[in-house]
Amino acid sequence: MTTTMTDSPQRPPARTPARILLADDHELVRQGLKTVLKERPEWEVCGEATTGRDAVKLATELHPDVVVLDISMPELNGLEAARQILKEAPKTEVLILTVHDSENLIQEVLDAGARGYILKSDASKHLIAAIDSLRNRKPFFTSRISEVLLNGYLSGRGPLKGETTSRLTPRERQIVQLLAEGKSNKEVASTLNISVKTAETHRTNIMRKLDLHSISGLVRYAIRNNIIQP
Repeated sequence: MTTTMTDSPQRPPARTPARILLADDHELVRQGLKTVLKERPEWEVCGEATTGRDAVKLATELHPDVVVLDISMPELNGLEAARQILKEAPKTEVLILTVHDSENLIQEVLDAGARGYILKSDASKHLIAAIDSLRNRKPFFTSRISEVLLNGYLSGRGPLKGETTSRLTPRERQIVQLLAEGKSNKEVASTLNISVKTAETHRTNIMRKLDLHSISGLVRYAIRNNIIQP
């Protein structure tokens, strides 16, 4: 008599907890993300931020595993927030969530150090997989985003860069965003905890570096370089 050996059923790998910080200035978006995340009840939303500055502050304090970060954030855009988060909390991964899929913006995200990028329209399908991938120290880009980057390389354009953002210091990029959002020198000074005179000096230096002569020109520059969204 012969006996057939069968493999014992394999248990699925244990799911480990994850601490996630959500950063988006729209409450409906944050609620929608939390609804998607309920698929993994062992994961915890450890904080919510409505501005880029708050996202940096909470990431520094809470050290989440992953920050899900919108590009279009007030006071400090997602690109600058990502740079600061990765500097202050280097073990935290950043997942960029946006409605934009331009090649230039994707390259800016990579340059900022973020290793995940999904469109808001794809969040219900890819958010869980993206967070899982980043927690395992693996980058995550949807096929649509990868195709945008690949097309750029195949067409011979290579990585795209902002026109002149490298001329500006991180503090100057923050001030550009605040000015482009309509803040006065006094409001810029208050937001950044600097003197009005220092804010004025920064503004003068920025306009000189960029060869700009009006706030409207500064706003156009900020839009072209993904510092603010139109």
